[in-house]
Amino acid sequence: MSNAEMDPALERRMMEIRRHLHRNPELSNQEHQTQAYLRRMLEEAGLTGVRSVAGYGLAVDVVGTAGASNRKVVIRADIDALPIMEASQVPFGSERPGVMHACGHDAHAAMGYAASVMLERQKQSFSGTVRIIFQPAEEAEPLGGRRVVEEGLLDDVDAAIGIHVDPYTETGKIAVGAGPYTLACDTFDITVTGNSAHAAKPSEGVDAIAVACSMVSELQKIVSREIDPYDPLVISITSIEGGSAYNVIAAEARLKGTIRSGHESTRQHAWKRLRQVVEGLASSHNASAEVDLRRGEPPVINDPDMVELIRRTGASLLGQDNILSAAGWTAADDFAFYSEKCPSVYFRLGIRNEKLGAIYPLHHPRFRVDEQALSMGAVVLCNAARNFLSPPS
Repeated sequence: MSNAEMDPALERRMMEIRRHLHRNPELSNQEHQTQAYLRRMLEEAGLTGVRSVAGYGLAVDVVGTAGASNRKVVIRADIDALPIMEASQVPFGSERPGVMHACGHDAHAAMGYAASVMLERQKQSFSGTVRIIFQPAEEAEPLGGRRVVEEGLLDDVDAAIGIHVDPYTETGKIAVGAGPYTLACDTFDITVTGNSAHAAKPSEGVDAIAVACSMVSELQKIVSREIDPYDPLVISITSIEGGSAYNVIAAEARLKGTIRSGHESTRQHAWKRLRQVVEGLASSHNASAEVDLRRGEPPVINDPDMVELIRRTGASLLGQDNILSAAGWTAADDFAFYSEKCPSVYFRLGIRNEKLGAIYPLHHPRFRVDEQALSMGAVVLCNAARNFLSPPS
């Protein structure tokens, strides 16, 4: 069996694991059954020293026996699902109403499992250690990536590798690039306080909903009129609530949303201007407003040398034409905490196959993964880790 191939029996088991996880998704910081299942699968495959980390996560070290080395690299596989009602119509759809693996973390976990097993079987061919982290809570606070760092799991690590399925890239290809590769993501809540009145006489009150609606449109001018178009910034209002009756002017309205940015200076500017715009608009309408801003994950920064590792590894396995030098995307990922701690690379695995029908984006109720891509992803993870531990002379 060459390094570019996977044992058919292992590939079948990887698919079984992916489908089991897809049928049984768990939300962030609730992955207790996922943790127990993956632990059992790893131990049945002969891996030892599997341990609980970051709450409902797991870590296992595969130590090479080709010689003594303190060199160590991490592979990250996230495992949590999303609060989405599945509509993909796959035969192994979610059995938990309102919870779905709509971001492919079931596939990430299955590939992490397969890479772990391959590395265990090949450990006589490399020196050093590969630490595979099955990380919980990528999707929601408290974030698992932050907790991985806080628990010291990266303190003795030289580098980290992360993978994410990509419905925008064709199956058979991987995409990677140096520098900022995802955006930072911060969350905010805004509470607008006005004054209630009869709906027939709005002039006697202060309409909190009307004030909130003005904020939705005006906040977009921070992006369109204050930021260089080549400097990424996305401000999204994702919820607005207020009022409880047909005939009563709402005294309070609540908004929530996200600020996504590529640079710290832009992040700070957006924070400052959001407060100013919200408070200024409220005051101009004789209302008041409170803003609660919470700092989330930073941007993932891909190290150039680690990017070259993935390109070199991918080209040797898939052919140079299948390695895309692609820009990052505006989604956030808490793998960013890894990239703050050590040289890291986050690459995208193509899962786009139009033969399977319509293509849907991440976080969509009809999101589907082309499972043909998973063996390729696992093999790239395995070989990239081995190549890192055995750099070319």
